Amino acid sequence: MKHRQLNLDLFDDADVQYSPNVLAAVEALAIENGTQMRGAIFTRIEVVDFILDLVGYTEDQPLHKKRLLEPAAGGGDFLLQAIGRLLTAWRASKSRASVVDGIGDAIRAIELHRETFTATRTSVLQRLIQEGIAELSASTLVDRWLVQGDFLLEHLEGQFDFVVGNPPYVRQELIPASLLAEYRRRYQTLYDRADLYIPFIEHSLLALAEGGSLGFICADRWMKNRYGAPLRNLIADRFHLKVFVDMVDTPAFYSEVTAYPAITVISREKPGTTRIAHRPSINRSTLVALAKELTGNHFSKTGGAVRELALVPNQTEPWLFETPDQVNFIRRLERQFPTLEEVGCKVGIGVATGADKAFIGDFDALDVEPDRKLPLATTADIQSGQVKWHGRGVINPFEDDGTLVDLHYYPRLRNYLSARRDMIANRHCALKMPANWYRTIDRITPSLANRAKLLIPDIKGDAHIVYEHGRLYPHHNLYFITSETWDLRALQAVLLSGIARLFVATYSTKMRGGYLRFQAQYLRRIRIPRWQDVPENLRVELITAANGRDLQACNSVVSRLYDLTYDEQLVLVGNGE
Repeated sequence: MKHRQLNLDLFDDADVQYSPNVLAAVEALAIENGTQMRGAIFTRIEVVDFILDLVGYTEDQPLHKKRLLEPAAGGGDFLLQAIGRLLTAWRASKSRASVVDGIGDAIRAIELHRETFTATRTSVLQRLIQEGIAELSASTLVDRWLVQGDFLLEHLEGQFDFVVGNPPYVRQELIPASLLAEYRRRYQTLYDRADLYIPFIEHSLLALAEGGSLGFICADRWMKNRYGAPLRNLIADRFHLKVFVDMVDTPAFYSEVTAYPAITVISREKPGTTRIAHRPSINRSTLVALAKELTGNHFSKTGGAVRELALVPNQTEPWLFETPDQVNFIRRLERQFPTLEEVGCKVGIGVATGADKAFIGDFDALDVEPDRKLPLATTADIQSGQVKWHGRGVINPFEDDGTLVDLHYYPRLRNYLSARRDMIANRHCALKMPANWYRTIDRITPSLANRAKLLIPDIKGDAHIVYEHGRLYPHHNLYFITSETWDLRALQAVLLSGIARLFVATYSTKMRGGYLRFQAQYLRRIRIPRWQDVPENLRVELITAANGRDLQACNSVVSRLYDLTYDEQLVLVGNGE
């Protein structure tokens, strides 16, 4: 994957003029009342203080001589805590300068949503007055510190020693097209389907002074997913990932969130080791102690809640935070063995229709021509580890060559689809191509149903690999593997061992409850020997173990197949069922 060199000149133009459409889009977001559109999630004070500690924004530092940026001020969660620390540090310095001259340049906070900005401005003003600052000086400070506007379009004067916050979690689909195009012009990490927090991180990193630190709490998807690759590359080239704290399943926010959060501290300095902690208790005393362990000069490699890994960022590659034994094991397999697809296996995903209620139903009851429907495999059919078909079917509107069938020649299919036209024709894919209104989102290739395949559910705690003889077409929440070379029963044994979970657990993002995403992008990373290199006796043992679904036997034969050391066997079993 090639990525463009970042054009920093874009951020030096304070006089850039935006089109009326861009300005209208910004204004619409500024008055938007829905929290989903704004990506507004509020961080607990204990977590705010933890992040301020991690980046070094502490009262024992000359904070009045430093600059702090909060790119999405929201209700002032970070801003108000930072102000308290700033005032304490300034007073301790016994500076003779006026309060405006002394700390007027110390903070810059930006908020797009106008109503939120106004409320936060009032809160900050009241806080300063409560701290004994005269109302005129307090008002002057607030006007210098706070900016109402779009951070991603904001020209930033100078550089900052600290950037902290909780950037908005907003999907691209919610951004007006003209504004999204402008974001894409400015931010070269806004790649593929990246969420809005990605360019927030880019803009913030490039605003850091030498030696400055960014501390954000936001979704962790970008650290391993495809769309995060350009941002990971930027960080690997020019920054130091100092701290990673997994916050999944912790009450880090005042409301429930669907995102999987993590705290990252990234500094503008030479790359080095990363200190890692997982899911701390959200109380002040625990987080204070953890911050000291994560940032202290002396690090104990034994015991404690913190681990240390060398050079986690590696160009565009996903970030691996697993134990050194697990990472070393993965790296050894990657050096020695080819990928699944390199040995002749194909990884794919089942059909997405966009209107399952219309395209899927009881197979026998689907009133279309016999060659216009296929028996469908769903997750319910493979829950037991073997296929037990529940009788569902899917409509197939495609010819074998991938073109849509002519409904004139299929009157039963035409009548079936026409009766459900409102549901089918209102899908996004149908609105884009009205003439093809009756196609499923994904093309259906009927020959796949007749091929033996391994079926793998998307979300599972452990590898759930089911052999399907060649009768059913997979639904979209099932991934499948076919092979021209490997015996699929033997391959099933390899994947039922800890090998599949090892790779998926290492490369996939984690979900609540310990579940993993067994998606194609992660399955394709699995390394296996070439079939011609597998000895005959191991072939027989693999097939026998799979037929008996004997996981212990699968792990045993796989240990010999990969010539695993004792320590690698322990890692394998630890990632198995």
